[in-house]
Amino acid sequence: MERSKQEENNMKWWQLSLFGVGCTIGTGFFLGSSIGIQLGGPSIIIGIILAGITTYIVFDALARLTAKHPEKGAFRTYAKQAFGHWAGFSIGWMYWFAEILIMGSQLTALSIFSRFWFPNIPLWLFALGYAIIGIFVLLIGAKGLSRIENVFAVMKLAAIVMFIFIAGAFVFGFVEGTDNLNTPSSLEELFPTGMMGFWASLIFAFYAFGGIEVMGLMAVELNEPKDAPKAGRVMVLSLVTIYAISLALALVLVPWDVFNTEESPFIVAFKDFNLGFVPHVFNGALIIAGFSTMVASFYGVTTILVSLANDGDAPAIFAKEGRLAVPLPSLGILVLGLAASIIMALALPEKIYTYITTGAGLMLLYNWLFIILSARKLQKVTIKQQIKYIVGIVFLSAGVSGTLIDQTNRPGFFISLGIVTLIGIVAYFMNRKWKKEANHH
Repeated sequence: MERSKQEENNMKWWQLSLFGVGCTIGTGFFLGSSIGIQLGGPSIIIGIILAGITTYIVFDALARLTAKHPEKGAFRTYAKQAFGHWAGFSIGWMYWFAEILIMGSQLTALSIFSRFWFPNIPLWLFALGYAIIGIFVLLIGAKGLSRIENVFAVMKLAAIVMFIFIAGAFVFGFVEGTDNLNTPSSLEELFPTGMMGFWASLIFAFYAFGGIEVMGLMAVELNEPKDAPKAGRVMVLSLVTIYAISLALALVLVPWDVFNTEESPFIVAFKDFNLGFVPHVFNGALIIAGFSTMVASFYGVTTILVSLANDGDAPAIFAKEGRLAVPLPSLGILVLGLAASIIMALALPEKIYTYITTGAGLMLLYNWLFIILSARKLQKVTIKQQIKYIVGIVFLSAGVSGTLIDQTNRPGFFISLGIVTLIGIVAYFMNRKWKKEANHH
């Protein structure tokens, strides 16, 4: 038994870093950043840096908990230990709903990218195809999924580095073709929509880092759990660097108000240059990126549902193991969620991406708040860590409140609020049941 456990937990810290990059670089960055640019202009770069700092604070909090007590349920188990059964129940279901919403936005984004080549094929048909392929990949299991995500991570990083080199060559004059560079020379040009626009864009900067929770779920596979904080540091620093540089180059090449929600900013940046196959290569990389984060969401949804079922917070049938890598009932619920996403993509193709992206992004931020609060409660916290956690809470609150400013984001805020209220009502009634059970014992 000891040997099999040793074989099972053989992930190295750099593999977890790469897995984190694979889970994180996806449609939130490659398409969601377009919405951020529309709302805040070039100031989105500052948003990316602030979101990166917050992501590091959140993952560091989660990694410190994982290093001391590796738990299969990760953040929801720690929330339960910190605040009671209701918290574990609520955060688990909040994460589940967030990932279900994210799958809808990822399927939509993947379909938008695919129409770059096949403009006449309807969105829902692409969505259906990607959903079926994604389920097959999920059934390979955690170890196989980790290997696939690592390959995808390298491909995504290669695509962004390729963009940085080509865009950099134009910006710095190594290659001719750019007459006007759009470098902000004043605060007004950096914040063309004012501080309110910047505030409203923050949610999309945060959304570019969505995925670190899956890294937390996978951290239990580490050979040395104490290496989890190091894996997070390397991952977040890598992401902030390449996100900020690549978006800054795109914004220098093209005026900020040219970007739109129907295309990735990187495709828009190359549109005026006769680069032959390069936009096609990059579009292929965008599809790989979106697909890999979608599969990571599949993994998150099924893993958390099994964890909830094992704790009695979801029907026990969802944890019933069979021959497949994922319990069949949990897989069934995933398929239902995907079907709902595809129907929504068909019914609301114009607005769905913004609404669902905002709603899902907010649900993740609520989760991140819970992670910080759990770490504060469960550990002896130094003054330095206390300051760090307060900074994280302030930035997360700014990201959440910013969605109320812009009328495009507001429906997403109310979607998230509705789901949280529903979970809260169920948790309230369940709490009474748990208290009765505790009294009987």
